[in-house]
Amino acid sequence: MTALRHVPFRFLLAGRSISALGNSFAPIALAFAVLDLTGSARDLGLVVGARTLANVLFLLFGGVLADRLPRHLLMVGSSLAAGLVQAVVALSVLTGGATIPLLVGLSVLNGMTAALALPASAALLPQTVDEGVRLQAIALSRILLNSAMVIGAPVGGLVVAVTSPGIGIAVDAVTFVISAACFAGVRVAAPPRPAERQHLMADLRLGWSEFRSRTWLWVVVAGFSLLNAAWSGGMFVLGPAVADETVGRSAWGLVLAGETAGLIVGGLLAMRLRLHRLLLVGALGCFGMAVPLFVLGLYPRLWALLLATFVAGLMLEQFGVAWETSMQEHVPPDRLARVYSYDMVGSFVAMPLGEVAVGPVAHEVGLSVTLIGAGTVATLAVVGMLSSRAVRTLRHRLPEDGPRPVTESVP
Repeated sequence: MTALRHVPFRFLLAGRSISALGNSFAPIALAFAVLDLTGSARDLGLVVGARTLANVLFLLFGGVLADRLPRHLLMVGSSLAAGLVQAVVALSVLTGGATIPLLVGLSVLNGMTAALALPASAALLPQTVDEGVRLQAIALSRILLNSAMVIGAPVGGLVVAVTSPGIGIAVDAVTFVISAACFAGVRVAAPPRPAERQHLMADLRLGWSEFRSRTWLWVVVAGFSLLNAAWSGGMFVLGPAVADETVGRSAWGLVLAGETAGLIVGGLLAMRLRLHRLLLVGALGCFGMAVPLFVLGLYPRLWALLLATFVAGLMLEQFGVAWETSMQEHVPPDRLARVYSYDMVGSFVAMPLGEVAVGPVAHEVGLSVTLIGAGTVATLAVVGMLSSRAVRTLRHRLPEDGPRPVTESVP
């Protein structure tokens, strides 16, 4: 792989993969820790939703920092902070001191640390490789991330079933420390910055201008706001509750691994695609996210869930590669982290609502009806994205097309 010849890319790849391995333990372990504590899907929604809400609120600040500070150092600091928070979560669960208010508070801190890392991580990748191998680097990075998750999810489910949820969370804490050491080895030239540092609000306004000037960008983000709300509520709150009644906890880890297996295969396929309408193909792939929600609601059997999550992963990865490539190709490098932060805020903003609301809704109308409703919302969100001509017609430049300047920004 040509991309692997770049040393900074190798360090970045190692850090992100190790962190993903531990993070594949965390949602499973935390979900069953809360269910063991209270047995309530509503409490689980509060804990999960608190993290997402804090993440959304601090993402814009994280984007500004990532365009001002060395991005690799920002990732080192956020990884160490996240490791400390997860260590406290693990200790509280293992010692029996965990309460819902405590877990909600720690989830808020966890969401804040992730908000500092996400824009920096996304914007750092194009600094580590040459432009000619950027798509390959994006696909390879996503394949490694998903490989770590496909290994970690079933192992995490097994660890939680055999030992305790606290052990799974402790593993996540250790991996954050190891990934911080890897990020410290990412040494790249910083993107160009203005000679005079602007005020925080001026930086945010400039990032917003870049974001809103591209119709394809904000239309997809608006669609993903609904899509992620339906997905997170259905898979991360109701999914474990359905698993407890049907396939079991260790099998739920396999179900989540089915998605990441599909993501890996999808990444290998995306790496070989040579299409000018890359984003269109990616948006079509988002229909796959509705499939597991419908299966959970209608036929929650292990083989069906494994097939559904594999198909979802395979289709979704076409979008993941297309989206990152489009962002890095059309947004100026010195503003990329801020645009990524607006992308993430818009995509994640409705997730806390979905995670918190889905429990009470399921209590009133039942798990099955709620999951079918979530699948319907996901489907309509993708239809909305595809209704935009800008999404359908955005062109990706292939290597043989030659270099082209980044899309001009609108002040």
